[in-house]
Amino acid sequence: MRGEYKVPGGKLVAVDLEVQNGRLADVSVSGDFFLEPEEALFDVNAALTGMSAEATVEQLTSAIDGAVGSASFIGFSPEAVGIAVRRALGKATGWHDHTFDVIGPVTMDPAMHVALDEVIAREVGEGTRPPTFRIWDWDSPLVVIGSFQSHLNEIDPEGAAKHGIGVVRRVSGGGAMFMEPGNCITYSLVVPDSLVEGLSFERSYSFLDDWVIEALAEVGVTAHFVPLNDIASEKGKIGGAAQKRFASGAVLHHVTMAYDIDADKMTEVLRIGREKMSDKGTRSANKRVDPMRSQTGMTREAIIESFLQTFRRRYDTRDADYSQAELAEARRLVETKFATPEWTHRVP
Repeated sequence: MRGEYKVPGGKLVAVDLEVQNGRLADVSVSGDFFLEPEEALFDVNAALTGMSAEATVEQLTSAIDGAVGSASFIGFSPEAVGIAVRRALGKATGWHDHTFDVIGPVTMDPAMHVALDEVIAREVGEGTRPPTFRIWDWDSPLVVIGSFQSHLNEIDPEGAAKHGIGVVRRVSGGGAMFMEPGNCITYSLVVPDSLVEGLSFERSYSFLDDWVIEALAEVGVTAHFVPLNDIASEKGKIGGAAQKRFASGAVLHHVTMAYDIDADKMTEVLRIGREKMSDKGTRSANKRVDPMRSQTGMTREAIIESFLQTFRRRYDTRDADYSQAELAEARRLVETKFATPEWTHRVP
């Protein structure tokens, strides 16, 4: 059996092994990484040999740590080896083990997109829909707040009423998304949890968005991750990610990136925008949120198309659409959950 894991921003780790009587045997770790002293590689192989084929990434990592002492792992880690082992055993999956449904932008009420995140995550967890990558598009302004944010602390009701902006609470954590038609680029990626097997929440953010760093480079933006969940360029923050892991076995990961936000309007609607500016001595959010429009000179539509091309080039994909049943279920969730005061003000 063979498993591989490419560390985001790092090196490739490969593990070849056999399973005998439920135990790992003939374990051989290889890759383009660096390891000092080099003899530590044999200690890694020995530490894994004889372990249970049901061992978790955490248990495999602990065994390696206990065997190598102060050895230096450069470009990879004991955890990366554990993930490669789990992939070899078929317990974890890689990007190329899946074919992704890709759904381009479909304009609808933004609350529908919030509901579709839950609908599609349910289906991916049940195995009735493959992993899905989709672009949002919407026809009205909205603030989407994180699952655990306080409505009172985040939203200025006078500013929201003045600009006709509604509020919907999503199922994932993280911060508020200020969304007007054409002002940002938002996508959702729903995958089985086997794809992030053994990864901490922090590592899974960069792992699931590794592709978008390449996509941004394709449109002329040199970007990098800022833990926990931000994507930034040399000129400032571009966007942020949010994530939720469902008990059904699906992981929802979505990202919003600023394209051409009216920052003054945003700070009239979002209280937190003013607070974040105040501790930086900055009077305008324009000093902090760096729109993609100014960095690329491209239309929003052209950037989205380039992103789709990058995703399709990197992974096995098929073009897809929303089913009528999915749209009907999303409408039902908007009416019974996402548009209700009980859910919106779940955290007062």
